Amino acid sequence: MKIIFEILNIIRPAKTMNYKKVLPFNPNARGIPIPMLSSNESCLSCKSCEQVCPTHSLKIHSKDKMSFDYGACLQCGRCSEFCSDGKIIDSGFVHVYSTDREALKVTYTNGMPDEKPEMENEEVKRFRKATKKTGFQFREVAASGNNTTEAEINASFNALFDSEASKIRVVASPKHADALVYSGPVGPNMEGPLDTAWETMPSPKALVACGSEAVSGGLFKLGKLPKEPDLFIGGDPPRPDVIVSAFRYLMGTREFSFRAELAKFVQNLKETK
Repeated sequence: MKIIFEILNIIRPAKTMNYKKVLPFNPNARGIPIPMLSSNESCLSCKSCEQVCPTHSLKIHSKDKMSFDYGACLQCGRCSEFCSDGKIIDSGFVHVYSTDREALKVTYTNGMPDEKPEMENEEVKRFRKATKKTGFQFREVAASGNNTTEAEINASFNALFDSEASKIRVVASPKHADALVYSGPVGPNMEGPLDTAWETMPSPKALVACGSEAVSGGLFKLGKLPKEPDLFIGGDPPRPDVIVSAFRYLMGTREFSFRAELAKFVQNLKETK
């Protein structure tokens, strides 16, 4: 009987995720909130959505203009739930990551996101040059978080998400790491250990903020960091496939632009409504 199961496993198609075909949205996920306004529509500007946002990541400027900080957004769905005229919806767009923190701050006018180029620093370019072919190893630091991001990082190593197939591996010591991935808002007691881990690592190296708490502090005040992170991954917590896709983007094996993909997604959504 065991032999039969082994033969079936050989015949069955692989269930490991194909990251070359992965989409930035999932209809079964809540994802980030977006406004659904056409050129002749406007919201009531009641600001009820702004008032219930736990991280103050949403700002209503006028009836046709609003802004979101997706690096602070928890994707909790409260703004869409409390929007009195239903102009804010949960989009299902989950691939919220960039090497540029400002790219995650999006202003919408008449429901369309502003288009700005995403900046990329020289350290990221050097890191990509060193890791694109060989992959990279990372050390994860739990910096005062709630352990949900750690759970998703752990899941990224299972047979479905299989981050090691993308040449992304975790190591026990920062001395052997190319990247330092931290989660949580970095409380006072974790500022020192995070800085020590960073200083221990050889160059070129990258600092990765994984999860909304790591990017902005979330519900808390963001602590002192060793430097400006080289990669920002939004979500509380981000999904395993999003984490692996973001790592692939960091090392240059995935072509992605958060702003460009979001603009394309919003445009397609408007055309199908």
